Amino acid sequence: MLYLASTSPRRKELLQQIGLQFGILRIDIDETPLDDESPQSYVARLSAAKAQAGLEQCENNDDLVIAADTTVVFDQQIIGKPETEQQALHIWQQLSGKIHQVLTGFTVANRQKTRTMVVVTEVYFRVLSHQEMLAYWQTGEPKDKAGGYGIQGKGCLFVEKINGSYSNVVGLPLTETAIVLREFGYQI
Repeated sequence: MLYLASTSPRRKELLQQIGLQFGILRIDIDETPLDDESPQSYVARLSAAKAQAGLEQCENNDDLVIAADTTVVFDQQIIGKPETEQQALHIWQQLSGKIHQVLTGFTVANRQKTRTMVVVTEVYFRVLSHQEMLAYWQTGEPKDKAGGYGIQGKGCLFVEKINGSYSNVVGLPLTETAIVLREFGYQI
């Protein structure tokens, strides 16, 4: 059986989009970055830890788990999820008119092997006005998203263009995930 070690509605929708049937595993791990940990190492470590935690919930030896962690990076700094309007405004002021990266570490694992990859997409934000940042915060959409925006929602209005995988920015790079699933003998 295939499992997604995430309750993210975005990851669930992405996997359903490519026709996968899977169960959901609720995973709770400490997501605090380690001292001097690079953003790439951070998302790879978290996705591997989530996959391992997912495998521990599985009953069958042939179960397969997909886990992922996505973060926004600006100037080599991890940008978290804003909890307040002030935090969101600070993030968007940093990103306004600039390029940032969205990194997703994803892991596919079973009891015999584990494969982790990190996919990077460059996102170009247009220059944002204070008024539209306030209006976006009021939608409620930014509160649970890395970097405080959802490219698949109203946050798309901030994005001028991307270089790389769109689904990566949403939360799971589908092309790369499909390739790794095939390595495990899972055909899509």
